[in-house]
Amino acid sequence: MSDENIYLTLLKVFAPLSLISIGGGQSIVGDIHHQAVDVHQWLTQGRFIDLFAISRAAPGPGALLTTLIGWDVSGFAGALVASLALFVPSSLLAYLVTRAWHGKREEPWYRWVQAGLAPLATGLILASALTVIRATSGGASPWIIAGVSAAFFSRFHKVNPLPILAIGGLIQVLVARFLA
Repeated sequence: MSDENIYLTLLKVFAPLSLISIGGGQSIVGDIHHQAVDVHQWLTQGRFIDLFAISRAAPGPGALLTTLIGWDVSGFAGALVASLALFVPSSLLAYLVTRAWHGKREEPWYRWVQAGLAPLATGLILASALTVIRATSGGASPWIIAGVSAAFFSRFHKVNPLPILAIGGLIQVLVARFLA
């Protein structure tokens, strides 16, 4: 595929995802995986998981995954196109919706829309988490770690996730090292 086509393809993949990223970049990880691994075969399962891990560990927006995929596909220009494709449409949409939304708090539909967006965002994030867990090759242990972590966070909402993430990662490393 020529560079010109790859840039257009990156734009066609990530711009529509930008518009459905309710709940943030995490809500579209499943779709990003589908496009990058299954449809366009830009990445293998393993490479996707590597880039996902880097995007989670690095400071910055959660949608850094898109930038890393663009970089992997076509260097700096690919990273730039993928990033702009993901951030510009949703930013413009957010700006326009905020302008229209301002002053509508007293409308009855306002609370209905707000109440409907929360479970939608939660469902999209859950679907993305399931996609990432399925893409790992760790057997049952990633599922168990994710379940225990979810139960922990449902009880303790204000705990910093980084120590829990580190503990889960350490457990997975130990399981892979000693049980594989």
